[in-house]
Amino acid sequence: MQKVLLFGAVLAIIAIGGLSLGEESADTTSRRMLVTLKEGHPRLVLTDEGLARMKEAAASDAVFAGYWKTVRAEADAILTLPPLEHRLIGPRLLDVSREAVRRIYYLGLSWRMTGDEKYAAGAVDNMLTVCAFPDWNPSHFLDTAEMSHAVGIGYDWLYHYMNHETRDRIRAALLRLGLEEGIKAYDEEAWWTTSEFNWNQVCHGGLLTGALAVAETDGEIADKIVAGAVERLPLALGQYDPDGAWGEGVGYWNYATRYTCYGLSALETALGTDFGVGDREGLSKALDCPLYMAGPTGHFLTFADAGENSRARPEAAVFYLARRFGSALHADNEHALLARYPKECEPLHLVWYVKPGAGDNGELPLDKFFRGSVPVAVMRSAWGDENALFVGVKAGYNQVNHGHLDLGNFIVDALGVRWATDLGSDDYNLPDYWDSGPGGGRWQYYRLNSQSHNVPLIDGADQNAAAVSKVVSHFSDADSSGVVIDLSSAYPAATSVMRGVRMVGGRGAVLVQDEFDLAAPHEIKCGMTTRAKITLDGEQRATLTLDGHTLTATILSPEDAVLTVESAAQKPPEATNVGVSRLVVKVQAKEGRTTVALLLAPVWPDGTVETAKVEALGDWGR
Repeated sequence: MQKVLLFGAVLAIIAIGGLSLGEESADTTSRRMLVTLKEGHPRLVLTDEGLARMKEAAASDAVFAGYWKTVRAEADAILTLPPLEHRLIGPRLLDVSREAVRRIYYLGLSWRMTGDEKYAAGAVDNMLTVCAFPDWNPSHFLDTAEMSHAVGIGYDWLYHYMNHETRDRIRAALLRLGLEEGIKAYDEEAWWTTSEFNWNQVCHGGLLTGALAVAETDGEIADKIVAGAVERLPLALGQYDPDGAWGEGVGYWNYATRYTCYGLSALETALGTDFGVGDREGLSKALDCPLYMAGPTGHFLTFADAGENSRARPEAAVFYLARRFGSALHADNEHALLARYPKECEPLHLVWYVKPGAGDNGELPLDKFFRGSVPVAVMRSAWGDENALFVGVKAGYNQVNHGHLDLGNFIVDALGVRWATDLGSDDYNLPDYWDSGPGGGRWQYYRLNSQSHNVPLIDGADQNAAAVSKVVSHFSDADSSGVVIDLSSAYPAATSVMRGVRMVGGRGAVLVQDEFDLAAPHEIKCGMTTRAKITLDGEQRATLTLDGHTLTATILSPEDAVLTVESAAQKPPEATNVGVSRLVVKVQAKEGRTTVALLLAPVWPDGTVETAKVEALGDWGR
């Protein structure tokens, strides 16, 4: 209901003046979205008032001063780089656009902080270079949007450094290569304009920045872009509801959230309001996503097209959201990441800076259940212990943007290493990589289909590409935590498939249990992908070793199941998956109910190996 009400409120705002989104005002005084436009420059993200506070912090706050030293050093390094080139990788100019964003932020901020013209000259040179490109690759609109963001920030921040001729050249290119392409996309109702995922925030957020940079001279086009973005951003922001997670995985949470914050911040500083777009329950809780989904190894619970090695890294948007929603806990966690990766401090860490230790964070729960469109449960034995046990499992639907055929997939960390892994994305430029419908070419690739994931297989078949799963139960107490997921729609060959994943033995081991109801005999395989060395100790037990640590895998049910080892190796052009194996429970199941239960028990430093018993999934948590 909240999403519907907010969307209606935004439409009401846009209707001021009696205009629909597709109409243009003949009278510039009726520009309905720009009536509160801040006069002059700079007005985007960092105003002169904000800059004064930053300079004061640089003189009085040792942490801030350290961050500023890092940013300035990187700006100096950027000055030595060769000019950007219009060079596509596959269908994308995106790497070039992102590098333009990076360079202009570092150089622009360093000029504003120091007044040293070498930084301003470097930023303007980069802007003139990209403004001389033949296009910003609008066929892949992320490229255009990010470049519009880069040039919009540079035009605004360096406005008073540039002469009239330079400003006019850059403004003209921003209009021709960026904003006019955006208007064309609005008029043609390009698919991304109403997307519910990261393309929405990136494209609208990037265009917003560019439009607000030139709003005093090009008000009609700016007004239309602001109105379009304010209307359509809520379509994607609803994906954070109700708990802050993101259906495309944590990697795309970072991308989508960063551009959400760019857009909201630009609206606030240029217009004094974001029109209520950012006032969402899910966005207010969004910082829980990267916090809880990072295991003790630092690696995220990865799914969809997130990379296998995706891990918690500094992200300046955390400071923006922590300031907006008053979260000292998440700000302090960001400071901890910056201490671990100091060279990854970026300019917006300074712009949106939050002092460390701003409040009592209390004690974090060990478990978190994210209830969004792709439900995710994460469980751990402790916080602040890199050797702790960590388990994550996902549900949701296979047609989610960037999704894989991986309903029920799980991840396990213990003893400082990852035992059950997800290989993540493959090369985005592979043929038919984005053909994701039922029977689509996307599912020919090992990393994307069910064969590589920690999920059941019936007769070796992939999950139904149109399948939807739901969480049946979730429970948490001092000694145990678990989740039960109905996977039935993913397996047409079965009457019912239920998966349970839980911590057992006082949170010292993991039990993965599947219940199959079959109308006829079938071969069942329940696999786990790992980089550990696997040694089979008979038919129902295996020892896994990795980085000097040991985990045992034991079949608890059924009695006739056997453990086998399979290779995950593939041939180019797919990723070859060197060093990856599959531990597989194999069962020749008969008609009726078959319960497959695998216990994953780390060998703890004191030699403890936890045990467990099999109970019906319907009794879990009672």
